[in-house]
Amino acid sequence: MSELNKLTAISPVDGRYRNTTEKLADYFSEAALIKYRVLVEIEYFIALCELPLPQLKGFDKNLYPSLRKIYSEFTEVDAQKIKDIEKITNHDVKAVEYFIKEKFDALNINEQKEFIHFGLTSQDINNTAIPYSLKAAMNECLFPVLDELVNKLSAQAEEWKNISMLARTHGQPASPTRLGKEIMVFVVRLQNQISQLRSVPYGAKFGGATGNLNAHHVAYPQTDWLTFANTFVNKNLGLDRSYPTTQIEHYDNFASYCDALKRINTILIDLDRDIWTYVSMEYFKQKIKVGEIGSSAMPHKVNPIDFENSEGNLGIANALFEHFSAKLPISRLQRDLTDSTVLRNVGVPLAHSLIAYRSLLKGLDKLILNKEAIEKDLENNWAVVAEAIQTVLRREGYPKPYEALKELTRTNTHITKESISAFIDTLKVSEAIKSELKKISPGNFTGI
Repeated sequence: MSELNKLTAISPVDGRYRNTTEKLADYFSEAALIKYRVLVEIEYFIALCELPLPQLKGFDKNLYPSLRKIYSEFTEVDAQKIKDIEKITNHDVKAVEYFIKEKFDALNINEQKEFIHFGLTSQDINNTAIPYSLKAAMNECLFPVLDELVNKLSAQAEEWKNISMLARTHGQPASPTRLGKEIMVFVVRLQNQISQLRSVPYGAKFGGATGNLNAHHVAYPQTDWLTFANTFVNKNLGLDRSYPTTQIEHYDNFASYCDALKRINTILIDLDRDIWTYVSMEYFKQKIKVGEIGSSAMPHKVNPIDFENSEGNLGIANALFEHFSAKLPISRLQRDLTDSTVLRNVGVPLAHSLIAYRSLLKGLDKLILNKEAIEKDLENNWAVVAEAIQTVLRREGYPKPYEALKELTRTNTHITKESISAFIDTLKVSEAIKSELKKISPGNFTGI
């Protein structure tokens, strides 16, 4: 796409962010959808030859490579040819069928060409081509970036595993934690949800006009069409055939897929907001790139824009995933057309997700740990060791330890190391216990 076309694109997916999302065009553009339809039609024809149907027994198998080149060497010129045919047919899948027949004519395949699209309806092609392209896009574009993100966070969790940090619950100072552990929380959450996402089958419908293989069965009643359909979809295409169905895929697995991606994105929104907050608390500084401007009015600012960009795009993606998972499993009777236009947008939330993942990675790469700010925050919040002291006193059978610490922390305007030490000296416990208590600090009261 030219720079001018990027400037005139309606969606930022194809405009401002084209460099990030361009690879997805290989799977979700109009040309890509057409190509995957051609792939399914060609592989279906070859499967019929391998069955074989009586009329296809004599088909020359040496022609298989030439047939597969129709989709493996598919070009934008081919896609435009099909769009030109569609202007006449006013039917996108029928245009694909006619295009393939023209290719067969060029290969001098005449007698068997009526077995292209034999017994099928459009949704047998759409409901296999789309999950096929989705699977390819996830494996080639999305999963690698998610893995990169998990690996990056894992490395930072390891790097910061010994960094003590004040925790905040309800926005208030709480029992200290370690920065690496807090990052690892997100690593484990992501790993669990990515594992669930990978386990969702790529559901595909393949069964004729109303899902019953009616035309196949009436033409060849002795053929085991159920086994054929299962083998073609599950083995040849590497998808998961839904059975029984109506004219269309029921999209329950697709809805699960959207919900799984939405959960992953929600976790990342949570991460974006936490890192943004740590930046605002000066726990992190950000690397400055020469020439970049943080604010048009305030020269001192380096804004956490990568995390904000990520959060915004994840929100857009999740709104679409929510609509897909709620809408697609619903279809009037055996089929209505509302799924068609929705499915044409399947690449859009994936594109916004990809933009978000890349922005988040960029932001994480720019983080510089500010140990001084973290340690200062700990030192200013000695009150958090009150939990530790009262718990040890409980262990020792000390009377009303919680109330004693509550009185200390709420009647003193600012708790310091010195005031904690002075309080410990007033306790009626052994010197050994006092020594144990005085060793506790905000920096080492971090658990395991």
